Amino acid sequence: MGEQGSDAAPGAPKKATKAAKAVKKAAAEKTAVKRAAPAKSAAKKAVAKKAAPAKKTAPAKKAVAKKTAPAKKTAPAKKTAPAKKAVAKKAAAEKPKAAWKPESHTALVRRARRIDRELGEVYPYAHPELDFENSFQLLVATVLSAQTTDLRVNQTTPTLFARYPTPEDLSAANPEEVEEILRPCGFFRAKTKSVIGLSKGLVEQFGGEVPGRLEDLVKLPGVGRKTAFVVLGNAFGRPGITVDTHFQRLVRRWRWTEETEPDKIEAAVGALFPKSDWTDLSHHVIWHGRRMCHARKPACGVCPIAPLCPAYGEGETDPEKARKLLKYEKGGFPGQRLKPPQAYLDAGGRPAPPLGGVQGK
Repeated sequence: MGEQGSDAAPGAPKKATKAAKAVKKAAAEKTAVKRAAPAKSAAKKAVAKKAAPAKKTAPAKKAVAKKTAPAKKTAPAKKTAPAKKAVAKKAAAEKPKAAWKPESHTALVRRARRIDRELGEVYPYAHPELDFENSFQLLVATVLSAQTTDLRVNQTTPTLFARYPTPEDLSAANPEEVEEILRPCGFFRAKTKSVIGLSKGLVEQFGGEVPGRLEDLVKLPGVGRKTAFVVLGNAFGRPGITVDTHFQRLVRRWRWTEETEPDKIEAAVGALFPKSDWTDLSHHVIWHGRRMCHARKPACGVCPIAPLCPAYGEGETDPEKARKLLKYEKGGFPGQRLKPPQAYLDAGGRPAPPLGGVQGK
């Protein structure tokens, strides 16, 4: 009995130590798990933080999308349609016309004379658009018409001629009084000097009479070839070509000449027509330039000589729009003369109003 008891006692401590080790190992593993848990959570948080920017990049993409959105709006198809139409319209307007075929001198003469005949039918009542009763009044009025309209001259000369009816009267006039009368014509000081000077020339050189020769007229102050031909053709019945701004513009548009100097234009155009036609030709061309074939916007759509014109299409070709561009009697407005010829009135023309009057339809 005693031996069995002694055999069991020594084994008990070994079992206790094994149990204690197991408890310690379990406790150690538990603490290790506890310690590993924060580390894992920290790692998870770190991973989460690193992953967070990836999620936050979505707003950035939206921001980029917003920034890039205007780029798409810069080229809306609907808004560009009018622009495309405008470009197409401009391109059509600027489309080069068929080149005018070169013509022989004989063909040019025929075309030029046909144009004059056509214009003669359109303006059978063409006349000088300056009011005058004698050669002296026409000479003075023509000098005053430089750089102003015939209408303005016609509204001014009645007062001038009522006070100074003859060259003798005007040559002895007080310049300041004449300047006051001519003020509405513009450049009134220079024009006063010219009309008083030419009046003195008429008195001193020609006995107060207007000479009927070109070489004599051009000796007078302020009188050039254009003025001289106006006086010779309309006061003396001697043919002459009046090369004013309208005449120069139209004969170059019609390719009658490429010259730019008035004297050379006069010679070139004069060679295309009989001398007897020169005065009426001047009226026809100038009237057409004032009423229809304007400098900036010709009324091509209603022009009677369109088939003969190399420059057709430079102006308005739509008939309705072109008709609105017509001036003076062609557009339903008064003419430039206060006292026009009866033929003009019979053709439907209306006299211009006096200075201070209302000019309308």
